[in-house]
Amino acid sequence: MGHMFNYKAIFNVLGILVGLSGIAMLLAVPFSIFYGSADLTAILYSSLGTILIGALTWLLTRKGAKSELKKRDGYLVVTLGWISMSIIGALPYYLAKFTIGEGYPIETFTDAFFETMSGFTTTGATILGEQIEALPHGLHFWRAMTHWIGGMGIIVLTIAILPLLGIGGMQLYAAEVPGPTPDKLTPRVKETAKRLWIIYFSLTALEMILLWLGDMNFYEALCHAMATLSTGGFSTSQASLGGFSAYSQYVVIVFMFLAGTNFALTYFALRGKPMRLWANEEFRYYLFISLILIGIVMGVLVYNGTYGLEESFRAAAFQVISVVTTTGFGTEAFTEWGNVLTVLFFVLMFSGACAGSTSGGVKFVRTLLVTKNSYLELKRQIHPKAILPVRFNKKAVNQDTISKIVAFFLIFILLFVFGTFVMSFMTPDFSTALGTVAATLGNIGPGIGEVGPQDAINFARIPNFGKWFLSFYMLLGRLELFTVLMLITPFFWREK
Repeated sequence: MGHMFNYKAIFNVLGILVGLSGIAMLLAVPFSIFYGSADLTAILYSSLGTILIGALTWLLTRKGAKSELKKRDGYLVVTLGWISMSIIGALPYYLAKFTIGEGYPIETFTDAFFETMSGFTTTGATILGEQIEALPHGLHFWRAMTHWIGGMGIIVLTIAILPLLGIGGMQLYAAEVPGPTPDKLTPRVKETAKRLWIIYFSLTALEMILLWLGDMNFYEALCHAMATLSTGGFSTSQASLGGFSAYSQYVVIVFMFLAGTNFALTYFALRGKPMRLWANEEFRYYLFISLILIGIVMGVLVYNGTYGLEESFRAAAFQVISVVTTTGFGTEAFTEWGNVLTVLFFVLMFSGACAGSTSGGVKFVRTLLVTKNSYLELKRQIHPKAILPVRFNKKAVNQDTISKIVAFFLIFILLFVFGTFVMSFMTPDFSTALGTVAATLGNIGPGIGEVGPQDAINFARIPNFGKWFLSFYMLLGRLELFTVLMLITPFFWREK
């Protein structure tokens, strides 16, 4: 067993990740001080403790960590990295309960862990419910920060900033960047990661400025911009974006759409090659489907006389883009728009936007390829000798990729069914069981039933076991199933 995993290298990277999480926590300190909130000591202790643990781990494993990370090490690092960051990231929430006392919404470590895992996986499911506004400013910023780091993946950040991984960088990038095709922008992973982060950072800054020009203060604009670009969906306000102006809602719609677009394509578009976007089949599909759905939902709302024209368009566009990109912000409770639209939104929860974006879910490219493959299967029945490859972006996709995607779908459905079965023991009705699993496995946030948008997206009433189970599902969804499931298989740990 000894020489199978490069444990020194694995712990070396974990040390760096933990250390970086600690440094990110420190960024919440100015907000605590400025707003004079009672979470200052909790954040400071957590942050300094975390930096210390990270630094020690890194120092102790530095010798012998230089050799390359193999594929197995990469999978282990990514999964363990996410889990350890969520455990460590839960500390500020948990410790604050001792300094704040009465009226503080997070009681147990389970709740703190759930909220943090939901942040890092950009799910946006919350246990705060009605008490969102009772959370102090420093912790609200940390909550937005967990989204933002999780969005582009702290591991891409590690590759961008720390070339310590040397040659093994690509293993991490492949395990980390969701979707069947990690588009390499430049041959060197480090450069790629750096460019992705620059785009991510710039879009966040731009959105923040635009929101700040509207009816949000600097702090609200910052937290919402971080939650949009990461497709996370944590808001600082109970009403999510329903409490802000139409202008703010339109800004968020545009940036949610951008966050659901493959960041590699956005990079080319910004470099003066916008046709690269249009040439991409997945992007056209994403745009087309979004527009059709907005049209349908708007039509139903106008027909039912729910709102006027502009309001119907805005409500439809906001809710559709929010669910398709798995952001999970809300301005209206779509579950109150009647059964047809509730079912439509439920189905949408599985779509996910483009591969290479920060959205969760299945991703359009997979749906597209499975649909094409199924159609060709019908053709193959009639012409068994014909060679009919599935084409994507005018290129033939190899059968290996197709079978991986079919396996992904199958596992996704099985996990969904199994999860719903488990959750039905812990929820009052079938739709809530369905909703909790769809919301977490798809990294969406609000579901249907009792965790629907009308109910303040409240996961607080789910028992502790259910919260740990759903936290695991968020991790599965964020790391696209295989990365995590592999670690549960016996052959992953076997020598041969």
